[in-house]
Amino acid sequence: MRITTQAEYGLICALHLARRVGEGPVTGRAIASTERLPGDYVEQIMLKLRRAEIVRSTRGAHGGYHLARPAEQISVRDVIEASEHSTFDVHCTSHPVEEERCAASHDCSIRPVWVLLQRRIDEVLEGVRLSDLLLQEAQVRERVGLLEPMAAVGGRLALPILQG
Repeated sequence: MRITTQAEYGLICALHLARRVGEGPVTGRAIASTERLPGDYVEQIMLKLRRAEIVRSTRGAHGGYHLARPAEQISVRDVIEASEHSTFDVHCTSHPVEEERCAASHDCSIRPVWVLLQRRIDEVLEGVRLSDLLLQEAQVRERVGLLEPMAAVGGRLALPILQG
């Protein structure tokens, strides 16, 4: 599973606003500059977050964006779904390998695994709030129950192997 750029940038933008609560509206250009993200892309993401009522916008010389509700009331899932429309793309429905094989009426032993994975991903993302991400990484790891530090493997971050 890969986290898309839109989902990651959506979280970065929402987190930027969470850090600036009480400081007034922030322009998309200011978010892009501070976070070193492409300005046009940030504006597209902010539009999606506004449509999902995660952020509000204010027009005018001192306009910009601010969170529509407290960071404690916004889950990571909310932001990813606003940015991406779903947290996990079950190919059975979005990109079926073959229409007949992937039809709901067809017996598919793989589908329950994808559905379970979708539910687990959604549970985890729903349980983490934007306010949680305002903490330091070690505190977030503890908050989500990931007590082992993540190791770099081949230039990528890898989750620790959990012993069962």
